Amino acid sequence: VLAVLGLEAAAPGECELTRLLQDKLQYEMRLQYMKHYFPIDYTVQVQYEEVLRPSNITRLRNGTVSEAALRYLWFHVSSQAVLRIREVLPEKHPSWKYTQELCQLFDALGEEYSKYQQTDVETVVADLVKLIHSAGAESRSKAVRPKALLDNCLKVMRMLYGVPCELGIR
Repeated sequence: VLAVLGLEAAAPGECELTRLLQDKLQYEMRLQYMKHYFPIDYTVQVQYEEVLRPSNITRLRNGTVSEAALRYLWFHVSSQAVLRIREVLPEKHPSWKYTQELCQLFDALGEEYSKYQQTDVETVVADLVKLIHSAGAESRSKAVRPKALLDNCLKVMRMLYGVPCELGIR
């Protein structure tokens, strides 16, 4: 049934880790750690490509990008966003431990991805991933609130993993 819908199944390890991420990204936690513990209107500088919204996923899906490639892109964008937020935090900041836990979950998810060959990643996705990890792309940066980065992370994660991993919206 999933193949008919064009949704490739996610690995069991991916599903378990995305469930843990969903628990960590609950609204109350995002609000507390990414908004209340930051100055009013605080923003983080990220590359233009590091902002992945549901509309971007819809556009890429319409361009016939595979679900596996979209999940691969989401992983790279989201893990990079968490690292960007963590870069601006001193170790004694109240959000440090929270971002550390998110980083650990993304590291574990990265290990899951390393087990599976991502040979079918479309060039558009591969190019975006290269741009995200390139150091000289700072010229295409924008200011984004930390909570907005994690809001997008969760929304896109639910789009990509909701059906194959049966993620319920809690």
